[in-house]
Amino acid sequence: MKILLDTSVYSQPIKKRPLATVVAHWKSHPESEYAISTICELEVLYGIRLAASNRLSRAYEDILKGRFPILAFDKDCAALYADLQAASVSKGQTWPAFDLMIAATAILHGLELATCNAADFQSIPGLIVKDWSLPASSL
Repeated sequence: MKILLDTSVYSQPIKKRPLATVVAHWKSHPESEYAISTICELEVLYGIRLAASNRLSRAYEDILKGRFPILAFDKDCAALYADLQAASVSKGQTWPAFDLMIAATAILHGLELATCNAADFQSIPGLIVKDWSLPASSL
């Protein structure tokens, strides 16, 4: 594994109109390089249940479920999350909880984070962010 997929990337295959840039990035690496976090899985499942969409549920079952390894948000991730969030509060900055949990998972596993929301992850120490909303040639 080399790349942790953020929810904004992981959910693209089940959208009615996936972003072409994400599809291109997705195809540019072997799937064995990808993983997701338990937080990403939570966000996708919650979104499907909130939408109460049979189409999304079927698409998830057919396309995403079990496709990639799922890395747990464990006690080491929790400790890193707490350190990062506490340090950011002292500087007057905080990150959304789920985003920082995903970031902590990527950092601890030495993975790059692929996202379409790079701004949400800016300035997180130790995190390598790849913005898949941009063409590969601009990264």
